[in-house]
Amino acid sequence: MTEAKTFEASLDELEQIVRQLEAGDLPLDRSLELFEQGVRLSRECQKRLDEAERKVEILLRGDDGAYKPAPFEEPEEE
Repeated sequence: MTEAKTFEASLDELEQIVRQLEAGDLPLDRSLELFEQGVRLSRECQKRLDEAERKVEILLRGDDGAYKPAPFEEPEEE
């Protein structure tokens, strides 16, 4: 079983793919492989960002359903 990549690792990999594709010196088949991999990574990153946004929205939404600004505070360790 492989461990899921962090958001940062996926984003770094996506940036490397973009650089390779922008260089334009790859064969068509390799370019298509990298493009497909890049699309998957992009979707994965967007999914993680959407999940993080939902968590933040839940944390900041008041009892009346309206968003209220609140400072982020680390939980105290016991």
